[in-house]
Amino acid sequence: MRRPVALRLNAVLATLAVAAATGVVLSMPEAASAAVTGSATGYATQNGGTTGGAGGTTVRATTGTAIHTALCNRASSSTPITIEVEGTINHGNTAKVSGDSCNTAAGVIELKQISNVTIVGVGSGAVFDQLGIHIRQSSNIIIQNVTVKNVKKSGSPTSNGGDAIGMESDVRNVWVDHTTLEASGGESEGFDGLFDMKANTQYVTLSYSTLRNSGRGGLVGSSETELSNGYITYHHNLYENIDSRVPLLRGGIAHIYNNYYVKLNESGINSRAGARAKVDNNYFKDSKDVLGTFYTDAAGYWQVSGNTFDNVTWSAPGSENNPAGPDPKSNTTVSIPYAYSLDAASCVPGIVTATAGANKGLKVSDGNCSPQTPDPTTGPTDPTPDPTDPTPDPTQPSGTNLSLAAGADGSSKASGTSYGNVRDGDLSTYWSPAGATGSVSVKWGSATSVSRINIREASGSTGAIGSWRVLNGDTGAVLKSGSGAGVIAVPPTSLKKITFEITGSTGTPKVAEFETYAG
Repeated sequence: MRRPVALRLNAVLATLAVAAATGVVLSMPEAASAAVTGSATGYATQNGGTTGGAGGTTVRATTGTAIHTALCNRASSSTPITIEVEGTINHGNTAKVSGDSCNTAAGVIELKQISNVTIVGVGSGAVFDQLGIHIRQSSNIIIQNVTVKNVKKSGSPTSNGGDAIGMESDVRNVWVDHTTLEASGGESEGFDGLFDMKANTQYVTLSYSTLRNSGRGGLVGSSETELSNGYITYHHNLYENIDSRVPLLRGGIAHIYNNYYVKLNESGINSRAGARAKVDNNYFKDSKDVLGTFYTDAAGYWQVSGNTFDNVTWSAPGSENNPAGPDPKSNTTVSIPYAYSLDAASCVPGIVTATAGANKGLKVSDGNCSPQTPDPTTGPTDPTPDPTDPTPDPTQPSGTNLSLAAGADGSSKASGTSYGNVRDGDLSTYWSPAGATGSVSVKWGSATSVSRINIREASGSTGAIGSWRVLNGDTGAVLKSGSGAGVIAVPPTSLKKITFEITGSTGTPKVAEFETYAG
């Protein structure tokens, strides 16, 4: 019979009570006094990198409404900003704020249809009390040094579907670092996941964070057929007193290293529906079924090395359960595209305990099991491939405009516009998205080589296009990202479809022509 996590908290609460009764002082380290963010790690360094609000203005916020106001006061939805948060953010001080550069909602911190944002706890600390952080259709986001606790999906009050941090709908490049995410029970007590990703969320890193006292740690993918998520890194995190999902992986790739797992009550890393997990130098203690495919017959896979299993029990295999243990062996291989240093599993409990969570001084491992304070300067990461140049190549393209003989499609279009208007050679016609963001594609019946595109805005809308990405429409790979319309050089690529995705704009973007060239 499943025991609610709330009941399992009794021992922890009893310990705290004894400490209080005997006069033991439980020290609380001070939060960072300034926005010291270091640099992103893991898969968040890929796809152009994750720098958040670097290079933009810095503002201080002590309420949720002030956070929303800071987002809405930007020049555009992609204008870089760092928001330093101090104090308790709750339903009472988090209202919806409106503006052209934001899309917020009351009762939740809403990061929707925006980019280039850092939220960092400073001073005496930042606590999001019963209030979740909601990331939708956004990119290049950093969340650091904050506590999010007791977010509910049922009961009162509710927020963010019960997720402490939840991402969905075309989210890219998020780095969540030195956070504390906690609940006070499982689903029967009204709580859901602590760290969830779904509906095409990619290139995310969770590092040096504490997740505890929850029925569900987090998932990647909402169903066995929702497999558009992946490229997630989890490292140097503490998972404590959690029933399952640390994480639950449905499809995609995850790199899971140097985490400390204590008291996983029902199952741990659940790789299923074709997911592949590289599981390196983690320490599992006092737990059950810490790795495998559980609650489904849709198999997932893992590559294991250097892990320590301390008092771990394993169930017998069944039709819908395939534990990796008691002697875990690799059944796939996973290639990791970025550099990383592994701490020995034997010292993971010590280094993670010293560094993981909010208000730990943003300390990290030096790769040799010793904590250190990162460089206070936020600089761009060094991803592979190299970061893209945000300024389009000014050199005019030569040769034939291949779009004139092609087709077109895209995301939702504004009334009275057409996808075909971007490849008809007529600057007086245009396509416009239904909102501030959207995508339009040029496509051919057979593979066509493209190395340059020219995005030409309609008369009267010059400068409206802000941030963008150019995608290989066949594979979804990012060929280039930047800001502003004009000529854009991309790696020479043979494809049947190329997509121009507007991720930020000022006013109403209007694409008159989406020209494509072989040279």
